[in-house]
Formats: sequence, structure tokens, C-alpha cells
Amino acid sequence: MEFAKEPEVEQAAQQIQSLSDTLNQVLFGQEALVDLVITGLLARGHILLEGLPGLGKTELVKGLSHALGLDTKRIQFTPDLLPGDITGNPVLQEIDNKRSFVFQPGPLFTNIVLADEINRASPKTQSALLEAMQEHRVTVLGETHPLPLPFFVLATQNPIELEGTYPLPEAQLDRFLFKLDVKRNSVDTLEKIVNQRELGTEPETRQVVDQATLQSVLDTVRAIYLPDVVANYIARLVDATHHGQSKAASSIKFGASPRAALSMASAAKARALINSRTNASFEDVKFVAKAVLRHRILLEYNAKIEGETPDSVIEKILNEVPFQNTKTPKHLTNAN
Repeated sequence: MEFAKEPEVEQAAQQIQSLSDTLNQVLFGQEALVDLVITGLLARGHILLEGLPGLGKTELVKGLSHALGLDTKRIQFTPDLLPGDITGNPVLQEIDNKRSFVFQPGPLFTNIVLADEINRASPKTQSALLEAMQEHRVTVLGETHPLPLPFFVLATQNPIELEGTYPLPEAQLDRFLFKLDVKRNSVDTLEKIVNQRELGTEPETRQVVDQATLQSVLDTVRAIYLPDVVANYIARLVDATHHGQSKAASSIKFGASPRAALSMASAAKARALINSRTNASFEDVKFVAKAVLRHRILLEYNAKIEGETPDSVIEKILNEVPFQNTKTPKHLTNAN
């Protein structure tokens, strides 16, 4: 494989910077969140945004679709939503005096799917997304239909403690590259919102990246070099989420899957490109680790009682696992 060169990485980073600047004008005071959303997009992953209603999750996704100029469809998830409402259904039609079923594509057939309040739909409906998110295709009545590329699912959900919500199945959670927590705004940010926004109006967003440019940037991300030592660090981090592999893992009931390691590698490459570097680093991995792992580990009941959270346990793992798995050379050990 031919790795990315500095000129193309720098050019791609400049194009992504314009996207970042645009999104920061859509959602004020959430620069870290915008940075991670763009990182997830460049890693070709799906993103789950969790936060209370009214914090701008939906506006961020809509702003992203406008800035990229991609076809976007919004699905409002409700308890009565059926799988066919998402994937599409075969419809009986009469053609040349013959009746036959013709597949009518659902809202999944687009580039960006905004799955609004995804955890308000039943698990049966949520499961309709599994094949689409992993294989980028939909199978209805034994017939497979490919989805357009690029294909991203950006889902929003309310905290699970709110009434009328369902926990997402673990298999579906694992298909999200990132889970990002949307925090409330500071006083200064709220003042800026009050001065520059009106209730019921959307911020205007211009297209800054076309589809051809986006595809070129995505190809460049794939060509970012991942050193063996960084790949080993990713493997040891994921392994450390399982019992017996680290002290912090004693708080974890179920650890992360191999998909988590692949997700972390892709996200680290994307982070490297955003910073105009041709190779991923340990710091890139640390930057994306919580977003990749927080929805992929299940804590023990006692750990929750003691106040542990996925983020706090992941932080302990990051502190416990060294960058390089090498012992101190014997001559240095003897010198001590």
C-alpha cells in the first residue's frame, strides 16, 4: 500500500479546517465535540450523540450535511416506528398487465441518515439498522439492496433515564464508531446564542466541501501510516478492558470487541490527518480512546454503586497501559 505524502495530507487538512470553521458557527462553544464528529466522519464511522433535548445535536448533524453537500434524510424514531418504515417495503404494482412486488426504498437510502432520538424506537426497529451500518446494504424478503456511498448514520439519543426510551442493543452500539456526550453550554455561550439566534430559525450553512473532495480526503485518511508500535498500543488498550488483563478491568463486566481496535486505528489515522501528519501517534489514540470505548464496555454493578463511569475506568486504563510494551534494558536495570 502506498502511504500518504505530506503535500496531500496538508491539502486535505486545510479542506477539513474549513469544514470545522463552518460547523463551529452552527454550534457555538462545542469545539471539542465538533472536532470529534469530524474525526469520526473521516474514519468512515457512525456516531451516536447523547444529551438532553435542545443542546443542538440535530442542528449539528444538519449543518454537517449542508456543509458537505450530501443527500440527507431524517428519521424521527418513535415507539410505533416499524422496520419497514426505515428500510423500505415491497409494493404491489401492475406492470404490463402483470402484478408484481416492486421494492420501494426507505429513508436509509441516502448518504447521511439523521436518526433522531434513536432510543425512542423499539429494539426490533433499531435492529433494522444493523445490516445497513455494517455492510452498507439492506435485505428485504431475501433480496439485497446496496446503499449509496458514502453512508453515515449520525444518531441522537436522550439519556436513558428519561421516560419512553429503550436501551440500544449491544450489537448495535458496537457498530457506532463513537459515542459522544453533548454537554450543556456555558453562560458566555448561552449569551452568544441569545444574541445571534432566533427561536424557530436555523443557522445558514454553506457548502464548503463537495463529494469528490470528501472522497479524496477519505482515501487520504486510509493512506495514513499506522506504525507497528501504535498498532500494538491499540491492541493492548482493548485487551486491557477484559478481566485479568489490567487492574482497572476489575470494574468491567464485558470488555471491548476487536471492532473497537479497528475503530480506534481508523480514528487515530483521521486525527493524524486533521493535524497535518502522515502517521498516527500514541497521542492520537489517547485522544479518541474514550469516544471509541465508552459505549463498548459494560461495568460491574458494584463499580456503578461506587460511582465509577465508563470514562473514569477508561482513564484508569490509559494511565495503566504504557505506550510501548518494552522492558528496561538490562544494562540500565543494573545501573540502578
